[in-house]
Amino acid sequence: MKKKSLLLLLAVVFALTAAGCGKSNNSGSSASPAASTSASPSASASAEPEKLKIGVMAGVEESIWKVAKEVAAKDGLDLELVVFNDYVQPNKALEDGQLDANAFQHTPYLDEFNKNNGTHIVKLADTINYPIGVYSKKIKDLSELKDGDELGLPNDPTNGARALILFQSAGLIKLKDGVGITATVRDIAENPKKLKFKELDAAFIPKALPDLTAAVINTNFAVDNGLIPSKDAIYREPKDSPWVNIIAVREGEQDKPVFQKLVKAYQSEEVKKYVTDNYADSMVPAW
Repeated sequence: MKKKSLLLLLAVVFALTAAGCGKSNNSGSSASPAASTSASPSASASAEPEKLKIGVMAGVEESIWKVAKEVAAKDGLDLELVVFNDYVQPNKALEDGQLDANAFQHTPYLDEFNKNNGTHIVKLADTINYPIGVYSKKIKDLSELKDGDELGLPNDPTNGARALILFQSAGLIKLKDGVGITATVRDIAENPKKLKFKELDAAFIPKALPDLTAAVINTNFAVDNGLIPSKDAIYREPKDSPWVNIIAVREGEQDKPVFQKLVKAYQSEEVKKYVTDNYADSMVPAW
């Protein structure tokens, strides 16, 4: 009887030991998912989107960049759009490190800005060509201009020169030889109609248009004020004009891989379609 009891006791001990081993094995097998879970925060951290702050102009350019932002997100790039209303602050903010890039200007403007402000900003890629035009509330053709009429133009150096070059191409004035993109109103060599020229902040010209006979208005400001360049301008630059807007970054940073993602997002079919569908002939994708 004692022998049977002993055997029974040994059987119970063996069963308990086996059950304990089974629990240990189950814990071991559950360790694998736990290890996998502990690895996932690290994996997820490495997959976190890269981030860039981009300075853009309010209105048309902002709306286009919102499409680029959606495209970039699919490629793991998070764009924060910082909106401006003038042509000076975006370059200052980029130079100071408050932005990673900006997109509002053409190369002649950037070159002049660097020269005058000691900044170190360079072109990264082309964006949109915005052919500027002459607008008027008083005449329907430049041939209707009378002696002494007043014309408005932007007061910043390169856009002012651009406007004067446009007036020259229309046969209204003749500039001194060789002045090119540095032209100012003082470089007008011939002015048969004795036209007067009023230099104004580019953003303000649409508001001043009723008080002028005609004025050159940058396309983004024209559109923001309800004008349709292809319909309302009485004279325009050609679509293949050299004044193409660009994405700009600090000198020495243009080869960063993250900026290649940025260019890819902007120069995408989605952005091109958005521009074509919404702005037709008013602006032209430059890639």
